[in-house]
Amino acid sequence: MTEAVMVAVLSLIGTIVGTFGGIMMANKLTNYRIEQLEKKVEKHNSVIERVYKLEKHEAVMEEEIEQLRGYHQH
Repeated sequence: MTEAVMVAVLSLIGTIVGTFGGIMMANKLTNYRIEQLEKKVEKHNSVIERVYKLEKHEAVMEEEIEQLRGYHQH
């Protein structure tokens, strides 16, 4: 092989390794960020569920208070 062909082959190998290495690192970073977002969404959904339960409980309590006021007035 001539020197030019050898340099071209080595350049090709370096380019391939660098490209795949970059893709793998970007993929790891993307997966990490997705995991972090999933955790945040899970926390948010938990808060929403708790607020829904509190609102439901509040509605029941308000209804009971109104019933007690009705009994008190009669």
